[in-house]
Amino acid sequence: MHTVWLTALTLFLATPALAGPAPHDSHGKPSIQLPLAPGGSIADRTLPAPPAPSSATLPTSRPSLDSASRLQMPTPQTFAALLSPSVLPAAVPTLFAAAPGADAERNTLILYDSTGAWAWLGEAYAVQTGNLVSHASRYTMHPAIDYVAGEMDGYTGMIYIGSTYDEPLPTALLDDVLATDKPVLWMNSNIWQLSQRAGDFGTRFGWMPLFYNFDEALTVTYKGVDLTRSALAVPSGLLQTSILDPTMAEAIATITDSNGVTSPWATRSGHFTYIGEIPFSYVGSDDRYLAAVDLIGQVADPNMPDRNRALVRIEDVGPDASPNRLRRIADYLYSRGVPFSVAVYTHYLDPNGVYNDGVPVSQPMSARQSRRVRAALQYMVERGGTLLMHGYTHQYQDIPNPYSGVSADDFEFYRSHISADDYVIYDAPPAEDSAAWTQLRIDAAFAEFAASGLPTPTIFEFPHYAGSAIDYQVVQQNFGVRYDRALYAAGWCPNGACGSGTPDYTRIYGQFFPYTVRDIFGSIVLPESLGNVEPVEVNHHPPRSVQDILASAQRNTVIKDNVQSFFFHPYLPLNQLKKLVQGIQGMGYEFVSPETLKDG
Repeated sequence: MHTVWLTALTLFLATPALAGPAPHDSHGKPSIQLPLAPGGSIADRTLPAPPAPSSATLPTSRPSLDSASRLQMPTPQTFAALLSPSVLPAAVPTLFAAAPGADAERNTLILYDSTGAWAWLGEAYAVQTGNLVSHASRYTMHPAIDYVAGEMDGYTGMIYIGSTYDEPLPTALLDDVLATDKPVLWMNSNIWQLSQRAGDFGTRFGWMPLFYNFDEALTVTYKGVDLTRSALAVPSGLLQTSILDPTMAEAIATITDSNGVTSPWATRSGHFTYIGEIPFSYVGSDDRYLAAVDLIGQVADPNMPDRNRALVRIEDVGPDASPNRLRRIADYLYSRGVPFSVAVYTHYLDPNGVYNDGVPVSQPMSARQSRRVRAALQYMVERGGTLLMHGYTHQYQDIPNPYSGVSADDFEFYRSHISADDYVIYDAPPAEDSAAWTQLRIDAAFAEFAASGLPTPTIFEFPHYAGSAIDYQVVQQNFGVRYDRALYAAGWCPNGACGSGTPDYTRIYGQFFPYTVRDIFGSIVLPESLGNVEPVEVNHHPPRSVQDILASAQRNTVIKDNVQSFFFHPYLPLNQLKKLVQGIQGMGYEFVSPETLKDG
């Protein structure tokens, strides 16, 4: 498996974005990785930043709001009745359930921008925010222009994502934000509308918004830890703030530019927190996204527990795996008291004989020649392993998708190809993609687990972390729990009503989670946030070492209740796994089983 990233914009396709490690086939040969690709196709799962503000100077007057374009939203008190399937209209936002273990009393309102050519970004940013909020709170998301007076009364906190410059915000929203004492997080644009409405904003909050800064500032410091910021985010600017009264306001995160000049990145005054940009753009492993995750969590539940837990997953284990390596891994982890999981695909295919001198290979897990692998998997279960379903064949038909057509090399539920200049391009779901097609593959995998005498898996991991909206729904119906990074498509959640729109696979994006969430497909998602060891450069992506992963783990400590989670390919030297496990344990983290995290 691997960690992959995408953007849907051709505007930024000339420069690779930071992405995670690459996948390999079961023999250890590097397979694919998905950065940005020149030429106009989708190739990296990061979201872009909003377009640059029209001016560094903030507007001095509020835009008008066309009331005819607004949807009058029901009050939160009426949501329960409206969510009855018999009366639910497409435009009504969904009341999203929280992940297991969340405080049942917490309920967060997420508002986002929805006008103009870049409206799809507002929805995407809201989806990512909602997924994170779900760790600790129920939530509802909908366009900010549809806010009605008093709506905030039905929630315990609010988050607004200002992705559209001078989006016309309702006066009722501004007034309620100024009046509330509940936690509020405001990101990026349109803070000037709030300060203008207040009149005495600086006196009341102890700080003021100033102007957009376009200097190359690439280091964000939060809780004493330096985090990265992609240079691709710089053209969209960072809104600068000025602390007027240090007894009322403070810069809880700072940013440093290339000249060593430091300024506020996140500013807090009492219950109100402000981030001067969109922290979901061009996200990398060590990104300022981690600081935003923690700040979002403080709104979702200021009293969130803080547990130091970790996960390790043994990746891409098929019928052709080395049973001796599997046993050695199980023995080591057992000796350290480390529960673990094993991502299993149950039918190995090399339809063109790529690794067998041109002779096709089809080897199910139940076959006689797989008996030593079956025994090794049973041994791993006895040593504390949990088997996951990692697709059925982990490849697609008898064609490169994008690499070789061989199991563990290729996507199973998404089509892709390699460009002439060695970038991997996401194309679209397979032509035959449907609920029935996906169910057939899952049923075939279940049948192989049963025929092999292996425990029935209760957790699913998408091969190469990719599937269509249909596929995610089918997996939710069969498992309810995934252990992966997700792939989402714009247009799926119009007005916050996820599933009522049509997914736009030309605008897809991924997200990694540092703790358990319940995502927009309703699935509990166990986190994988650190990636894996990558010995060599693959498809324009640099190697990733044990030291790199442990450095990322250190940065993840800024997130309250974070889970340090990585995966490991069994063909790599066992010593690397030992260093990772001991390094994370040395940071004070306890490895737990996936089943433990399923419960919260």
